[in-house]
Amino acid sequence: MRPSPGRCVCSTRCRTTRGRRVDAPITTTGDTIEGELPPLGGKGLFVSDIQEALAGGKIDLAVHSAKDLPAASTDGIVLAAIPKREDPRDALLTRTGAGLNSLQPGTTIGTSSLRRRTQLLALQRGLVPTPIRGNVDTRLRKLSDGEVQALVVALAGLKRLNRADRVAEILPISIMLPAPGQGALAVECRANDKMMRGALAQLDDPIARAAFDAERSFMLSLGGDCNLPLGALAEADAERVRIRGLVGTLDGKRVVQDQVEGDDPEKTGLELADRLRAMGAEEIIASARA
Repeated sequence: MRPSPGRCVCSTRCRTTRGRRVDAPITTTGDTIEGELPPLGGKGLFVSDIQEALAGGKIDLAVHSAKDLPAASTDGIVLAAIPKREDPRDALLTRTGAGLNSLQPGTTIGTSSLRRRTQLLALQRGLVPTPIRGNVDTRLRKLSDGEVQALVVALAGLKRLNRADRVAEILPISIMLPAPGQGALAVECRANDKMMRGALAQLDDPIARAAFDAERSFMLSLGGDCNLPLGALAEADAERVRIRGLVGTLDGKRVVQDQVEGDDPEKTGLELADRLRAMGAEEIIASARA
């Protein structure tokens, strides 16, 4: 499935007619906002219109970037598949091809993600996170035109759009923890559509599902979404899951983080949330929303 050119990660919506796939283009509320995303709704604005069409029978399945899904589930809709995950890390793109360690204080880095902003500022290198919107091609044009000197975007989106050749450096998770669900696709259908659920179940990857469940339960427990300065990444095998997460202030001066390992993805995510809560995560999130 080729991603839509309008987004970093595809949000292809389709319905089947006598065995044929028929795309049903949908422009979401999030696609039409030119400025920064509002604190309430956030990335869910890219999903809600599609879920409404799915629940209403206008489409039969929806493919989202998993990090765009709201933490809470939607009545009448099931997450039928999490396919094998693409690389969840973030990537740095620069006008000169220079890596992170070569960037000088005052370098403007285009990103509207509060999570990325927090972690860039936490490096204390004098970098200047600068709000930027638009699809990948628009952001690359703004980089080439000098509106910003660098970009940080999801590596998975660049790969799906065949733009990975523009990457100056893949940022290690030790300094840039991804958003929950980053790099994964989420395939939804109606809960009462047994035939579609059965077909989509074949796409589900148990390892990717376990990691996503841990990350999502962590995010849900803290009442967050990916429009907050919150990051998480889980790694799983057939028996265990290990998740690390962080929450930070918008100025990057305070970051709380930890990691937990367990045999139940959701419980492991909840345990991590409890640990960060004890470190003041809820107060940090509240200040970001203020």
